[in-house]
Amino acid sequence: MAGETIKQSAEKQIKDTIEDNRDREAEVLPIDEEEEAVSLQKVGTEEMIQEGVHNYSSADSYVWPADDKVVQKLEWFKDQKLALMMHWGPYSQIGIVESWALSDADAYWSRNCIDWDVSGEEFKKQYFDLNKTFNPIRFEPEKWAEIAKEAGIKYLVFTTKHHDGFCMWDSKYSEYKTTSPDCPFHTHRYADICSHLFESFRKRDIGIAAYFSKADWHIDSYWSERFDRGNYQYRGPSYDTSENPKEWERFVEFTQNQILELGSKYGQIDIMWFDAGWVCKENKQDIRLGEIIEKIRKFQPGMLCADRTVGGAYENYVTPEQCVPDEPLGIPWESCITLGTSFSFAYEDTYKSPREVAGLLIDIVAKGGNLAINVGPQPDGRLPQGAVKSLLGLGEWLKVYGEAIYGTRVCAPYKKNGIAFTKKQDKIFALETFEKDTDEVPSQVIIPYEGKVSRIYMLDSGEEVDFKKTDTGYLLELPKWKKEKAPIARVYCIE
Repeated sequence: MAGETIKQSAEKQIKDTIEDNRDREAEVLPIDEEEEAVSLQKVGTEEMIQEGVHNYSSADSYVWPADDKVVQKLEWFKDQKLALMMHWGPYSQIGIVESWALSDADAYWSRNCIDWDVSGEEFKKQYFDLNKTFNPIRFEPEKWAEIAKEAGIKYLVFTTKHHDGFCMWDSKYSEYKTTSPDCPFHTHRYADICSHLFESFRKRDIGIAAYFSKADWHIDSYWSERFDRGNYQYRGPSYDTSENPKEWERFVEFTQNQILELGSKYGQIDIMWFDAGWVCKENKQDIRLGEIIEKIRKFQPGMLCADRTVGGAYENYVTPEQCVPDEPLGIPWESCITLGTSFSFAYEDTYKSPREVAGLLIDIVAKGGNLAINVGPQPDGRLPQGAVKSLLGLGEWLKVYGEAIYGTRVCAPYKKNGIAFTKKQDKIFALETFEKDTDEVPSQVIIPYEGKVSRIYMLDSGEEVDFKKTDTGYLLELPKWKKEKAPIARVYCIE
């Protein structure tokens, strides 16, 4: 079977893989603080990538949209707060990082679970052949959408195509896709994965963001052995685009056709989410993204475009990865953070608890951002049970406290002394979070809020709370906590 060698190797070394993934997650910092960040050439702003984790654009490079419909859509985006991100493709079969192991320049970290008795060239061939064994016959888009709805998810960010070029939709511009005859899944009723998944989520009033990589390591107009680099491939094109304008134009036409296909044949798309900013930053030419986005906006008015790390008019919001900014950014943003240890599916992975995810969400929302929590589906088409349990636990919390999350905006002092703040119209929410089940739950709490207060009550019960003004805020007198475990958060409504 194609890919069997690396599959066996991955299974033998899976414990090492998981530990490596955990180490990478634990070490994630804002990239400009990493001493060994891989620095790329720059056009305008600089992008750095450390082991597949991207930096995010600064507020200085943000361009507020002039299109009123895009402005209105940004307000919708800021109301949503919680997205489900999904990285899924043939790579999920062997439990390795998505796509990156194909790049020879990134082999030092991305092939850490690959049997090095297999040459790099043999590995790349085996990877590209994984489409011939991808057969997720237990994929049920309605179940995914129902889980997302119960979890409180408001929009989906789904990888229609990652850097490896494999299309999760029936693209007429590529044969490397789920509906191609050499992919066993092509006979399944859900073979056009994007079509069925998007429709299932829309039926539950969950928005759609189509993730699309501007790189395509499968098509020969981007990667080819015909140029000086030969077999050795880097994340960028394998040729100088200024010296090969016809080849580059061939790639641009292919890319624009696929983007238009997604934007015109797959129903309402709320956001187009573009990865691989280096594609344009390393070249004098680019893919002329604005042309195709404006064409789509003629029939999808206001559709947002997240041209991540590029800045400018088509990065309508910025995307911190595996980190949360220290302060509000003052512009629209979304942190994409893994629920487990990896964006792609990892065997025997561990997942953040509902308490941890709620804490992340509160921190992000208090700073004016959204959380895109990532789950990598299993190769058989199911969502991992550990991930589902965590998502549903988060949903139970949001059913009670969602008013303090959804549709809110930043409120000074944002976060102070363990208390996070949000606001909705004239109502202020103060969220007191607890990191562990065993944390002490005090009977006296100081809310460090400086505005005038006439009334404070508990969001869950509606019970009014006695308080008095102090030099540091408002002192609340609360009943003794009688439950065995600390709550995820106590939420106070301030009027």
